[in-house]
Amino acid sequence: MTPATTPILEMRGISKTFSGLRVLKEVDLTVYAGEVHALMGENGAGKSTLMKVLSGAHAADAGGEIRIDGKTVANYGPRAAKELGVAVIYQELSLCPNLSVAENIYLGRELKRGWTVDRKAMEAGCVDVLTRLGADFGPQTKVSSLSIAERQLVEIARAIHAHARILVMDEPTTPLSSRETDRLFALIRQLRQEGLAIVYISHRMAEIYELSDRVSVLRDGKHVGMLPRADLSAEALVKMMVGRDLSGFYKKEHAPYDPGNVVMRVRDMADGRRVRGCGFDLHAGEVLGIAGLVGAGRTELARLIFGADPRIAGTLEVAGQAVASLRSPTDAIRAGVVYLTEDRKAQGLFLDMSVRDNINVCACVPDSRYGGVLDRSRGARRSAEAIRSLSIRVASGAVNVGALSGGNQQKVLLARLLEIKPHVLILDEPTRGVDIGSKSEIYRIVNELAKAGVGVVVISSELPEIVGTSDRVLVMREGELVAELGGHSGREISQENIIELATGAQQVEPQAA
Repeated sequence: MTPATTPILEMRGISKTFSGLRVLKEVDLTVYAGEVHALMGENGAGKSTLMKVLSGAHAADAGGEIRIDGKTVANYGPRAAKELGVAVIYQELSLCPNLSVAENIYLGRELKRGWTVDRKAMEAGCVDVLTRLGADFGPQTKVSSLSIAERQLVEIARAIHAHARILVMDEPTTPLSSRETDRLFALIRQLRQEGLAIVYISHRMAEIYELSDRVSVLRDGKHVGMLPRADLSAEALVKMMVGRDLSGFYKKEHAPYDPGNVVMRVRDMADGRRVRGCGFDLHAGEVLGIAGLVGAGRTELARLIFGADPRIAGTLEVAGQAVASLRSPTDAIRAGVVYLTEDRKAQGLFLDMSVRDNINVCACVPDSRYGGVLDRSRGARRSAEAIRSLSIRVASGAVNVGALSGGNQQKVLLARLLEIKPHVLILDEPTRGVDIGSKSEIYRIVNELAKAGVGVVVISSELPEIVGTSDRVLVMREGELVAELGGHSGREISQENIIELATGAQQVEPQAA
């Protein structure tokens, strides 16, 4: 479907101030029916605030206006937004898991027979929309039994059933596998063809290239420009988002690693389920990428090395010393191995604690004195130095870590691990949910660690990240390390080679470490 010539949505001069801080500064946004309009910007650029103004959750400051179908909407709020066809699907889905699919779709619009809710009528009333969206579950299904991708489909079904014409999707692929992402993209194209206007928020360049008709960029609360599909390029988008050229985006400025200086040997690591007989060498000053499809066993291998999961076989040697006991993360940390989890919120950070306390968690014992009382001044100095050296954007170490952007949260977690002074750092999806600027900072940190002789393992689903940062790449498939690229293997590190090996299109045995 060709996009309409009259905008379905116009936001003009939208500003928003919280406690004296102006987070949106006269932002304009124009969206047409039948288009995917991407909205990009670093964390904190104002994307989510702008969309909350669109949903009616936040009232814009005086002076701005919202037009739907060319008409200015007075007294704009949540009810007006819904009645005009605006629906927002946030990263944190807003479904009630104890209710059925039909009950969630009709939530707030329940059909009644007399004084009671007419569940049978609601179940019949949402069959069409579920069929239209290709759902393989029924209206009676409990939402708690659905996968994340299926729950997302219920959110979309609810919006469509309520006659949404403007659909906002905020980082929708973050929890999805590659197959689930492909299905979502097919659905987005279908909805665009049917005439919906879709505002798509994502940090992932590949998604923007694949889906968007136009891209608007916010920076520091301002709209800095719009690019049509024909003019899209990584260089242009990155420069608009961060206000500077990131030609050296991926950092690989450290010296080549010494093949004779092995900092960690992994041999025959197995858990009896997802990991089978994996072994490799990691060298001091090397960045070693581990690539593979979702479910290949990459995270499981990392957790075995870190002692987070029980193993049935395997040995570990760090800095020339065999790790005799590897029954818990404490054993790995004592040997000099640290692990940055892929789920920083659930398994890494203490969100209700301050930045300072999160950084100092692993230093509690060295800081304790006078019968176990913590030396707070030492911890404050340590956290202040970490905030400075890792460029963590925070007013002070006393701020709750839960209030930070994803990129700054990731750097706080990195700061904690680096206080251990590790020989080996394992990074599992280190830039997931992180904006472009913070990604660049994380790559800089990895490069500096390699310069200092730390062995770094990077596990990532983003192939440009693996290719751009790694000295060598090990490819994992179905629980086994099947190939090596780069180093002395004689095979080029490229996205094409990784995909072929990860999918089994090439049958190549890994070279000796």
